[in-house]
Amino acid sequence: MTIKAGILSDTHLTQTDDIFKKQVELCFADCDVIIHAGDLTNIAVLDVFNGKTVHAVHGNMCDASAYHALPDKKRIDFKGFSIGLAHGVNLGRDIEVGLINLFADADCIIYGHTHHPVCRRYGHILVINPGTFTGTGRYGAPGTYAVLEAGGELRATIHEVPRP
Repeated sequence: MTIKAGILSDTHLTQTDDIFKKQVELCFADCDVIIHAGDLTNIAVLDVFNGKTVHAVHGNMCDASAYHALPDKKRIDFKGFSIGLAHGVNLGRDIEVGLINLFADADCIIYGHTHHPVCRRYGHILVINPGTFTGTGRYGAPGTYAVLEAGGELRATIHEVPRP
């Protein structure tokens, strides 16, 4: 059986609104697990995922509520696969190299911070950055998120957040 995880990062919200709640509902309806790669800003953002298993780390823009409640990095067991999760700040010029050094034995590494979506493999390691969910990119670019599927192998896809 395949299990799905919805992955988001860099929501930069101090509180949720109806638009964010609707977008979350549309994007992650069929996901059993939610992974937030930091810069959620306020811990209350995670409340919209009630009923789902949630894994999250804090980022450099998080307030005290998130900073104290969440680690800066963690490992997740996802249907027998090892996932390394970190926001990605303070890892040097090449964040992905820093993450691979940090989680060298992981099957997958998830990070945020750059606001640029990434989904690629470095050898056996699947590296995912979902981009910024709330579309804080230039020129009104839409937000992005990722969906990770675990069955016999790990697969991930990047998607655009639907506009309200």
